[in-house]
Amino acid sequence: MKIRYLLLNAYGKGGTIRTVFNQAGSMAAAGHDVEVISVLRRRESPWFPLDRRVRVTAIVDSYGAPAGPEPRVWAARFSNRGRPSRFVPNGEVSREHFTRDVETRVIRWMARLRGGVLVTTRPSLNILAAQHASTDVIRVGQEHMNLATHHPDVRAAITRLYSRFDAVAVLTERDREEYARLLPGTRVVCIPNAVHTGTKRQSTYANHIAVAAGRLKNQKGFDLLIPAFAQAVATRPDWQLRIFGTGDKEPQLRRLIERHHVYNHVFLMGFTARLDDELAKASMFVLSSRFEGLPMVMIESMTHGLPVVSYDCPTGPADVLTDGREGLLVPPKNVGALAVAMGQMMDDEGMRVDMGMAALAKSRMYAPEAVHPRWEELFASLAAERAAPRRKLVRTAA
Repeated sequence: MKIRYLLLNAYGKGGTIRTVFNQAGSMAAAGHDVEVISVLRRRESPWFPLDRRVRVTAIVDSYGAPAGPEPRVWAARFSNRGRPSRFVPNGEVSREHFTRDVETRVIRWMARLRGGVLVTTRPSLNILAAQHASTDVIRVGQEHMNLATHHPDVRAAITRLYSRFDAVAVLTERDREEYARLLPGTRVVCIPNAVHTGTKRQSTYANHIAVAAGRLKNQKGFDLLIPAFAQAVATRPDWQLRIFGTGDKEPQLRRLIERHHVYNHVFLMGFTARLDDELAKASMFVLSSRFEGLPMVMIESMTHGLPVVSYDCPTGPADVLTDGREGLLVPPKNVGALAVAMGQMMDDEGMRVDMGMAALAKSRMYAPEAVHPRWEELFASLAAERAAPRRKLVRTAA
């Protein structure tokens, strides 16, 4: 089967890119003809490893911008200085990348597709595919974020357009229920993202290190985590917090570290390509997000046997964790409660060991061998549904 995954930027560092690469590799390993298409290309090769059997192509290749007197004109057409999108809602966070020229090229590419499956991976791409992708392909819209977190104009577009998909895939059962209520009659399936759970170095629980990771954005709530950790570390000065990631909130977070006088305890580590090694050094993982889809870095930490302290934000943490078993869940945005829970985990190595072992066991539910057959089953059933009317037509004609 021909399977195409469309990403906004396959050359970037986001969690969606990593999980889509995992999906694509598994489908290629199962014998399918798989291609990852990037709307944008701005560097030579992707950050994340990808199965060699998966082809990567780009619709707008700014890395290969033409030489000579025209590059500035060419670049302006495809930068966020161009004419704005006609179809992507204002509230969609990726809209700035969809100038009129970029959008037109994506629409033309979608309209030319023939046969196989097209999987689109964020609201802007889903909205374009629902309206413009060839109906000769099986169209699957992936949602990586909770419905309630979308801007009202994005939710309005979802309500109006997603029923055109052959299937909508979401990450949690709570999301499936919400999207199914919104889109009656549409096939909505819950398939979580997968993480690699192979041979990984496990935590010893002895290092007094807590880890958090994600983009330094408002969503991830590191501005809530730093004051909470300051409270917890006040009576536990041998602990430190390492936050991995990059983003525009870095200056604000550095000021918070200074304000709370935890510059010897809280460290902004930047981006690392060796997050697995850093997780193995830690003794717990902390998730401080205001909202999530399915928190993949949290599940990755669990594959190292790390217990989790997390806000019970919508959605994801409570879909993965049972409070008191694999970790501790506290009310969203409650700085004091997060500090208390981290303190409990810091004080009790036995708790860290017990919850860490439970977290390791739970992470196996998200292994590729557990998740990716569900994608094959979905694609096969959608293909069979497409073929059924044709078979009926042939029999009638005979």
